[in-house]
Amino acid sequence: MALAISTTLHSSFEDAVERTRKALADQGFGVLTEIDVKATLKAKLGEDIEDYLILGACNPPLAHRAIDVDRQIGLLLPCNVVVRTDPAAKGMVIVDAMDPQVMVQVADEPGLRAVADEAATMLRAAIQSLS
Repeated sequence: MALAISTTLHSSFEDAVERTRKALADQGFGVLTEIDVKATLKAKLGEDIEDYLILGACNPPLAHRAIDVDRQIGLLLPCNVVVRTDPAAKGMVIVDAMDPQVMVQVADEPGLRAVADEAATMLRAAIQSLS
């Protein structure tokens, strides 16, 4: 099983982040958290890496359904979406969304399958709309 649902964009990093936020919103996901990995690694370790942003995306109805099935599923929520520049290809940005099917495999709770299927469909639509 693939870990991510991905696409590659020929755009600036800022444009890719903006487009990703809109694509997620269009599918009913809000961004609850944002982690600027590049800035964090620079501040904490003095290390330089490419632009790398983790967006914690959440669709409240889906999250509620998943939590009703398994209270510990919050450990795997929200759905992380990474927007990162491709260090090997100038002007290219990669957008990766965690495949919600991973949640089903990790939790091994059959009741989560329907929620993961719906979340995966919505995230695929968001990622595909970027291309």
